[in-house]
Amino acid sequence: MAASSEPFIPVAAPIIGEREIAYVTDAVRSGWVSSIGPYIDRFEEAFASYIGVKNAVAVSNGTVALHLALHAMGVGPGDEVIVPDLTFAATAHTILQTGATPVFADVEAASWCLDLAAVERAMTARTRAIVPVHLFGFPTDVPALSAVARPRGIRVLEDAAEAHGATVGGVKAGALGDIGSFSFYGNKLMTTGEGGMLTTDDDALARRCRFLKDHGMSPERRYFHTELAFNYRMTNLQAALGLAQLEQLETFIAKKRQIMGWYREALAGVPGLTWNPEASGVRNVYWMISVVLGDEIGPTRDEVGARLKARGIDSRPFFVPMSAMPHLSGARTVGAVGEGCPVSARLSARGLNLPSGCGLGSEDVARVAAALIEALSP
Repeated sequence: MAASSEPFIPVAAPIIGEREIAYVTDAVRSGWVSSIGPYIDRFEEAFASYIGVKNAVAVSNGTVALHLALHAMGVGPGDEVIVPDLTFAATAHTILQTGATPVFADVEAASWCLDLAAVERAMTARTRAIVPVHLFGFPTDVPALSAVARPRGIRVLEDAAEAHGATVGGVKAGALGDIGSFSFYGNKLMTTGEGGMLTTDDDALARRCRFLKDHGMSPERRYFHTELAFNYRMTNLQAALGLAQLEQLETFIAKKRQIMGWYREALAGVPGLTWNPEASGVRNVYWMISVVLGDEIGPTRDEVGARLKARGIDSRPFFVPMSAMPHLSGARTVGAVGEGCPVSARLSARGLNLPSGCGLGSEDVARVAAALIEALSP
């Protein structure tokens, strides 16, 4: 396949417009550029309202959001936390950072999210929390998960880093469990450059998160610190960018769904392709446009990715299973039946994320589709 002379198409790129520039410029001119300023309050209030919860706590990135939530819930040494085997490393790393032990449960072939049967088999007397990951924008069935977790006193922390605006039964991701965690990294549905947010209806948990993210400083006595804590604060500049992005989030989601429609239409006749999950009563926000290559397709996933790159088209493989990481390989893995996570392993080996940035036009998708058809040839 000859190298392409056409413009490079990345997997994702943020949409930064005049509204973002105006808000950030206003924050810069105000002099409030660090972790105090009006945009932080405005962003937290607007995000809580959008998700449909009482509290939103802004933090410096999505990884620390997960860690802060786990720490605030009291997760620590001796505890186990169940997570999907197919996720980004931060989900497991933050558990280790609390001193707790991750337990990897397999995902469903249909949803790519936690398999409830595997979760139930993974539960022990030491299970303190479950962290469902809304993979690539499709939300886990958290209501079903909570129904088996809460009677056992197990907390549910949603990793919604990839699912801003996704819904189950009309309820948004981040409002389904005990607490939700979001990322605003540059390739997410909305961005603050770096940044994150926690969302919860639990006032006590929200207060605990606010206290811990600001060095454990007493709210009654400045510079008096009552326990070891963290500096996980978001800046006013980040919040200004985030507020502008949040005000356009539904527009971004509509564009993502349109792009997914273009892909499905352009590649409808191609056998052996499985696209992002869809389900009744669920809104997938398609953070990534993802495809799993069937066994009947000759080239490997990596060969397909290399062929696309030669045509000037970026792609990303699915995440490597957590249990395949050298430092995590000794962790317990649990499937719907037996040990191990075969569904996660297969999806990881055959899954590819295609360009899906909101700046794509129908002609860009047509170009990607044509290149993918060519790349799938033996």
